[in-house]
Amino acid sequence: MNRKKVFVSGCYDMLHSGHVAFFKEASTYGDLYVGIGSDATIRELKDRKTINTEQERLYMVKAIRYVTDAFINSGSGIMDFEEDVKRLKPDIFFVNSDGYTPGKKRFCEENGIELVVSTRIPEAGLPTRSTTALRQECKIPYRIDLAGGWLDQPYVSKHHGGPVLTISIEPDYDFNNRGGMSTSSRKAAIEMWHVDIPQGDRETLAKMVFRYENPPGSPYISGSQDAIGIVMPCLNRLNYDGGYWPENIETVKDNDVLDFIEKNLWLVPLAPRDNSYDVLADTHIDKTGAKALADAADECWKALIAKDVTAWGKACTASFEAQIAMFPNMVSPHVQKAIDEYKDCVKGYKITGAGGGGYLVIINDTPIKNAIQIRIRRN
Repeated sequence: MNRKKVFVSGCYDMLHSGHVAFFKEASTYGDLYVGIGSDATIRELKDRKTINTEQERLYMVKAIRYVTDAFINSGSGIMDFEEDVKRLKPDIFFVNSDGYTPGKKRFCEENGIELVVSTRIPEAGLPTRSTTALRQECKIPYRIDLAGGWLDQPYVSKHHGGPVLTISIEPDYDFNNRGGMSTSSRKAAIEMWHVDIPQGDRETLAKMVFRYENPPGSPYISGSQDAIGIVMPCLNRLNYDGGYWPENIETVKDNDVLDFIEKNLWLVPLAPRDNSYDVLADTHIDKTGAKALADAADECWKALIAKDVTAWGKACTASFEAQIAMFPNMVSPHVQKAIDEYKDCVKGYKITGAGGGGYLVIINDTPIKNAIQIRIRRN
């Protein structure tokens, strides 16, 4: 009787016991074939060089006894394995929970492949390992914008001022570049401080990141919510009124509110936005749109303070709809497919950052299968 073919895909750079346990679990379903991301793909997605070259990683993975065969994926981006899988014709695509995406689900459905999500069980007597955890020497946070994004740009808030709501989140996951998690501002902070946010006045430190990322003569000025959202912990309301920097910042450190956000916020990974993506190629910015965005962000703030998940979800969606009314390119076809999959069964949703890809933010009081939950930086 022929055994089933099982396919997995990943980087496998800092090879550790968690990878071996993952391969062992996958191999219980059949003969295991491993697709490995190329050096070029990892530079594209993570903006860093690999510790081990693709040929070294291929050599190490092939040496693991649970692996039938391995190869370097021939494509690029988050779906770099597509042509290889079509040639291999596996029965099962095996993924970790943080490797699940709606795009992979659709790909499997279109190609008659069963998608199985790992239970991530470590070998008896060994700790749970992940590559992200091994990289924890860098503790500089990421940022999620909860509502009001684009009001940190003067060409929007000059029409009508209003708040942008951000949370600073712990680096428990190695979020992709161009994913709306302020990775470019985080990279600037890492270049300045290397390991973590230093002691000092947080708003002053956020201004340092903003200025470092936007030196004089920059053709495009990134929004200051990115730098502020990374540097200032907890939940923040940034009140903009036509300038690059907010008029004032309100911070909520109440653990009950922060616990409420962590409990009801879910991230579904999407493909990163394409290099050719241009959200500003088609805009409809006016007072009506800016006011709708500001009003929705204000309602979102009230719902968070009241810990009302239904009101939060409604306001989050309203904020997102106000964004795309002014910036329709935020929603690409693959983003719309992901939204359509979830929108009728959750409290609310939006896309991280400027859209075009990244992560689908879902507000819901019951678990979302295969979604990521975050921890808020609290000090």
